[in-house]
Amino acid sequence: MYTGLLPTEMKRLKQLEDVNARLKRIVADLTSHREILQDVIRRRL
Repeated sequence: MYTGLLPTEMKRLKQLEDVNARLKRIVADLTSHREILQDVIRRRL
């Protein structure tokens, strides 16, 4: 899949994949928190 990449390019790609995974987890957590907060607001109204 990543044939032809230099070792430095492969390392950078791995770093970007790791950051991307971390950001996806953050977005999932924030989305979950948002849904919980919206549910609390709906119950109070």
